[in-house]
Amino acid sequence: MQRSSSIIPFMPIEHVFVLMLENRSFDHMLGFSGIAGINGLTGSESNTFNGSSYSVQSGADRTMPTDPAHEFPDVLVQLCGDGSTYPSGGPYPPIRNSGFVASYVHGGGADPREIMKCYAPAQLPVLNALAREFAVCDNWHASLPGPTWPNRMFVHAASSGGLDHSPSVAEIVEWETLSGFPLPKGTIFDRLNAAGIPRRLYGGDDFPMVAALKGVHLDDIRHYNQFAADLHQPGYADRYIFIEPAYDVLNKYRDGNSQHPLADVTRGEALIKQTYEAIRNSPVWETSLFILAWDEHGGFYDHVAPPAAPPPGDGAPPTFNQNGFLFDVYGARVPAVVISPLIPQNLVDHRLYDHTSIPATLESLFRIAPLTARDRAALPLNSLCTLAAPRSTPAALPNPASAPAPAAPPSNLATAHVAAPSETVNEGNLPAVVHSAMQQDLKVSPPEARPAILARVRTLQNRADALQYMSEVQQKIRPIRPH
Repeated sequence: MQRSSSIIPFMPIEHVFVLMLENRSFDHMLGFSGIAGINGLTGSESNTFNGSSYSVQSGADRTMPTDPAHEFPDVLVQLCGDGSTYPSGGPYPPIRNSGFVASYVHGGGADPREIMKCYAPAQLPVLNALAREFAVCDNWHASLPGPTWPNRMFVHAASSGGLDHSPSVAEIVEWETLSGFPLPKGTIFDRLNAAGIPRRLYGGDDFPMVAALKGVHLDDIRHYNQFAADLHQPGYADRYIFIEPAYDVLNKYRDGNSQHPLADVTRGEALIKQTYEAIRNSPVWETSLFILAWDEHGGFYDHVAPPAAPPPGDGAPPTFNQNGFLFDVYGARVPAVVISPLIPQNLVDHRLYDHTSIPATLESLFRIAPLTARDRAALPLNSLCTLAAPRSTPAALPNPASAPAPAAPPSNLATAHVAAPSETVNEGNLPAVVHSAMQQDLKVSPPEARPAILARVRTLQNRADALQYMSEVQQKIRPIRPH
């Protein structure tokens, strides 16, 4: 849907909060929610693999036994069927949402039924309470049919700079050798800085992925455990607040709260509850908009075919495009809930969104020019704030379905546990987290140390190497980061 060129009339939103979690599809999280009017599941949806049919099931495990594959070729199979191929620079094949089981089995999943399991509402009471109380967007798609890192770049830049895959450590070192990853139009943080609009970034650990972006400084980032107290500071001035969870990527995500499939989903529920209640019970609540979203579908089943998308058109070079993807198709649906006391209760929004609706919202509210053709076309979310005055809203949400371990301050990596320390460093999100560490290392070190830092990162081969390097960077940045 093309966004109108006219500016939405002013509404009293002064603070935009975004919490972005990981790797879950809409149907997987909310398909069986039973919310009236939602485009969810009937129970008859299925995939066929090796002559057997596997239907969606209500009730999913708190942790997955295997991380479903979700790189570009994997998503191609999930959306288009087993054996599908993508012609570099050509049209995306017809989408039937028919290959989720095939992809899961090919990726090492032992039980094909796992990928078709979807949570019952009682399993996710926090998310379901928010979806029923505020606005749930049931047509929000990932920005491309691929993995985490390029999808998160669309949140920050309305483009991934041509990246269509999870980068390797060698690639991120190459980017820095060339003065950083090229985003031709910059990021929303650059635009906010130029407009004099204050922003703040929170990480559940020391290395949020957003810290890998050029233009993000150490004093922009605070630990999440400071978040609730910060909201009560007199004259709280931050206008855009982006929050990342704790990934625990070195330990295979097991103790993280990002809702990565290898982590206990209830830890993410606890983070959502904590974040909502911090904003809701702060002085800024009545002028706030809180966007809760997931970066991509993580390989989980969803029954809605992604539609065509406007390419960013930002002149990104093809250097980092492994598949020849034209960025003209959205990714699978992901959950998204938009929260504000200015939004009517129990609203279901069927309009098309993707992650670039986040920068589009900031552009609409703060009178900032779009970054690319993608966010220029995206619908801003402040259009959901239609009430003339803040309404009554719950001060607290239900507790998670089971009690996860309590949140703790970011761990000291010098004593951290690393699952499978000999496994390659080039797995999942680990290179992106290493990139965050490297960027922070470069920012706290003298310029003459740059070649040595790049050379050091280039030598990282496995998780143990990554732990050692990240531990060293942690010792450098902790005394400098804001407390």
